[in-house]
Amino acid sequence: MSAVATTATPFADTRSYRWTSIALQRAALAGGFLLLWHAAASSVPGYLFPGPAQTWDALKRILADGVALQNLAITLYRVTAGFAMATAIGVPLGIVLGSSKALGGFFAPVLPALNSVSSAIWALIAVVWFGLSDMTPIFVCLMTGLPLIVTNVWQGTQSVNAEWLELARSVRMPRHKVLLKIYVPAVLPFFFSGARLAFGFGARVSLVAEALGSSAGVGYMIVRSADMLQMANVFAWSILLVGTIALIDGLVIRPAEVLLFRWRRSAHA
Repeated sequence: MSAVATTATPFADTRSYRWTSIALQRAALAGGFLLLWHAAASSVPGYLFPGPAQTWDALKRILADGVALQNLAITLYRVTAGFAMATAIGVPLGIVLGSSKALGGFFAPVLPALNSVSSAIWALIAVVWFGLSDMTPIFVCLMTGLPLIVTNVWQGTQSVNAEWLELARSVRMPRHKVLLKIYVPAVLPFFFSGARLAFGFGARVSLVAEALGSSAGVGYMIVRSADMLQMANVFAWSILLVGTIALIDGLVIRPAEVLLFRWRRSAHA
């Protein structure tokens, strides 16, 4: 009993020290950023470059009005819908392309071409196709996230152990079981890397799509505030979206990744 307690205590102390150190580093980073922001804004008119205090007041104001949560919910719905569609299409497509040399070689030039297309171009195309509707930002998020997910999943198929594939062939395992039992577990870590990039990029490009083809959402509110020279509101809306995406990444995506791969030993341990 005492031996277990003695062994557990140093581990708990080490873990507590690590979390305390990380918290202090984050606090120092945030404090330094706020100081630099305040120093830069102090020499510029507030209507051009608001400081932290003005931005904080604007953030409290839009939250108190209730308009912030409504528009934030609209944007998150669009980003999530586009991300879900990109995942539903990108994961099986990446596995199929990566597991077939013929298909992979045939479609290899397509992904770099899609990755090079600007989100503004997708937004303009979406406005023509869908007008001022939810489908405009959803389509832009889909077309931005899809190449990232397909590319990462495709790369994940290259990490599949060749001996496992040879064993599957020797026992005449059906094709669909090879994909589900061998390829899917191998590509999951790569999928999460692509998913985090796709979700973050989707949130950013949704602002462009909402600015061009929407009458609601964070992107629309940013453009509306800029048109009225309310730069404090522009900063407040931007911080609200960035903070929300960071929370989703830290409280949903990262924990899901840790839960699924808790059996894997960290390379930095």
